[in-house]
Amino acid sequence: MNQENKVLIFDTTLRDGEQAPGASMNEHEKLEIAYALERLDVDIIEAGFPVISKGDFDCVRSVARHIQHSTVCALARSLKQDIDAAHEALRSARRQRIHVFLATSKIHMQHKLKKTQEEILQMAVEAVKYARHKVADIEFSPEDASRSEKLFLYRILEAVIDAGATTVNIPDTVGYAMPIEYGNLIAEIKNNVPNIHKAVISVHCHDDLGVAVANSLAAIRTGARQVECTINGIGERAGNASMEEIVMALKTRQDVYGCTTNIQTQEICRVSRLVSKYTGFAVAPNKAVVGANAFRHEAGIHQDGILKERSTYEIMRPDDVGFVGTGLVLGKHSGRHAFRVRLKHLGIELSDENLDKAFDRFKRIADQKKHVFDEDLLAIVEDEIKIFEKTWGLVNLVSKSGTNIKTEVNIVLKSKGKNYEKVSSGDGPVDACYKAIDAITKIKGELLDYSIQSVTQGKDALGEVTVKVKFDDRNVIAHGTSTDILEASAKAYLNALNKVLTPT
Repeated sequence: MNQENKVLIFDTTLRDGEQAPGASMNEHEKLEIAYALERLDVDIIEAGFPVISKGDFDCVRSVARHIQHSTVCALARSLKQDIDAAHEALRSARRQRIHVFLATSKIHMQHKLKKTQEEILQMAVEAVKYARHKVADIEFSPEDASRSEKLFLYRILEAVIDAGATTVNIPDTVGYAMPIEYGNLIAEIKNNVPNIHKAVISVHCHDDLGVAVANSLAAIRTGARQVECTINGIGERAGNASMEEIVMALKTRQDVYGCTTNIQTQEICRVSRLVSKYTGFAVAPNKAVVGANAFRHEAGIHQDGILKERSTYEIMRPDDVGFVGTGLVLGKHSGRHAFRVRLKHLGIELSDENLDKAFDRFKRIADQKKHVFDEDLLAIVEDEIKIFEKTWGLVNLVSKSGTNIKTEVNIVLKSKGKNYEKVSSGDGPVDACYKAIDAITKIKGELLDYSIQSVTQGKDALGEVTVKVKFDDRNVIAHGTSTDILEASAKAYLNALNKVLTPT
């Protein structure tokens, strides 16, 4: 690969992506996503902002300890205590980067920082020099660069490169820039910063006006060689540039960009589903690259064209991004070996113990459903094989409800080998079910959000319930799947409770 034409992928799902309201993840979930990003062959994983909380510090430290190949990065303001925290959290990483930022636009300097250009310049240089004494790989971001005065932006970039920055990032922090002007800004930086050849130019675009990916691609055309992005485009406000869209645009339109990445694109859909699962943010069906409809064709003329020649209506192959279709794969007569082989095809390998658990669940589902699809298998595995031990498990659930009768739910839970039973009424079966669980466990949760979607098509489809529950001061997102919606609801709530009760 020609290094001049290689674009580094800097994934900030665990940092900027997690800043999306409601997207909080625990340490185990972040580590699992970090492993998935490493399988994807991401160049740099921004694992968090260590100084802001003990939880964030611990998550960065955990990722640093376990990731072997990708560079692990931590964010820091241009303050010594931030840089010290980042360095300490990264200490065990094989490849370390500290990412220092400081606002440079007039509106930020005057109203947020209340400092002059000269003060900002001095702070930036001192911070980069201090960080460079800690690690060799330093990135500097002039926050709100796209709205900064250009001559000052050139000055500060030149100064931080002289101070030791190896990457300079040009953030479109509020998603204000348009592709033509953002691409021109990168070209102007190349032409007006004398020592720019000593650093990699990076870009970080937000999607407030829906052009984050377009801006990133425009910047690549004019010389940027690192892109900061997130899986599914999650992030603050309207989100960040979507990694999968940028990578596949570069791969599909080599004729336009002439650039490549290290990304193992067959892992894209798998990582997308994992991030969606842990953040509770469903991927829209029409989402580019990873949406459920991305490779589905309903119009007759499209179907006819696809059957004759796929390239008539598909510019990417589903296999290129690991897209899982809904073809029938298994049924109730399928054996354990066929089940294991199909899971392996989907990129899932389980221990014998976990395979037994998943296979037993598959058999129960197969008795209820005529057809078991790949998406069903993924949901079965994700619902049955948890990163925590089940403190509370569902044994039995019976509901009585109707238009003119009082709703009642009888539920039996199991904990430490003992069964507990409770009958509760409520405003509908889900409310009654959750009241019964609260009464048995003696832990009351506040349901903040509840959503349901089908895993596959058809009347017998698995339903996947996603809940966001507040226990004391902790918000938890969890999921449950079943062909019975009330059972899926109970499992989702119990999974949320088990997360709280299991140390992370």
